Amino acid sequence: MSLQALSERIRDAAERKLALRLRGGGSKDFYGNAPRGDVLDTRGYAGIVAYEPSELVLTARCGTPLSHVEWALNERGQCLPFEPPHFGAATFGGCVAAGLSGPRRASAGALRDFVLGVKLLDGRGRVLQFGGQVMKNVAGYDVSRLVAGSLGTLGLIAEASIKVLPRPPAEITLRLERDEAAALEAMNRWAGEPLPISATAWHAGVLHVRLSGSDVAVRGAMSRIAGAEVDYRWDALREQTDPFFAGDAPLWRVSVPSVTAPLPGAQLIEWGGALRWMRGEGAKLRDLAKRAGGHATLFRAADKSAGAFQPLEPVVLRLHRRLKGAFDPAGILNPGRLYAEL
Repeated sequence: MSLQALSERIRDAAERKLALRLRGGGSKDFYGNAPRGDVLDTRGYAGIVAYEPSELVLTARCGTPLSHVEWALNERGQCLPFEPPHFGAATFGGCVAAGLSGPRRASAGALRDFVLGVKLLDGRGRVLQFGGQVMKNVAGYDVSRLVAGSLGTLGLIAEASIKVLPRPPAEITLRLERDEAAALEAMNRWAGEPLPISATAWHAGVLHVRLSGSDVAVRGAMSRIAGAEVDYRWDALREQTDPFFAGDAPLWRVSVPSVTAPLPGAQLIEWGGALRWMRGEGAKLRDLAKRAGGHATLFRAADKSAGAFQPLEPVVLRLHRRLKGAFDPAGILNPGRLYAEL
């Protein structure tokens, strides 16, 4: 498949006012509101366009399997520092469009922080280029990072350039027994110290702490934090194959300030206390999150009539509508996937 073919398909749909469902591997079909429209399969537009290990930059097309990108990086001792989840046969474009980050997000940064540039097909089928392949090209209004996490509602991300990082030379996980309040206190205290903590996870009275970096730094932090060295499956946390995520009950992703006091109910806590996976009644969780200065996302559920994402304030909704109108005036690209009004 060529870029021209993708552009023509979008242009034709815009002229006929037909909704398009931008889709790669379909691994994130569950995320956001229910997708609708005729499927535009992006997997035919694939391949790593450029990779400069010495410059820590990789550029790939949207249909490239995410596993191929990670294999190429691993061969050169490098990685995607934000640890994106796959949830199946993920594609590179879908990874950027979903904007999801894994356990390392609190220490390394979010996916959008590593997007240097994108080639975008807007709702008119036009090819637009934003950003570049180096940080100094990112200036002014950063559209490249705006489309990260937009779930294809602003355009088809045909290509993206991502900053990558070397894999840490040493990595271990410590296990500590802590109740929720003590675990939150410890994670926030450690955040203010020069410790090579790359991930944390608390559930049911047990706190796991991953240390990543030089051998000297890791060993020094190990003696500072204490705890028993264990083999913890961070990939099971990232891919949600951990037993906590099993079952059909709605799964909520509650983002709050890390210092927020313990919330009621069973939960799994990541990102130093800033991310709390929970199950419960939606209105109550959204109210709790809002009062704490955060928000709650209905991450997985059979019924998403309540909306996947926290409702927007009127002023913010107007901004979203104006952006949608500028990039996709016919409203054909993944309509309603983020918000019903878009």
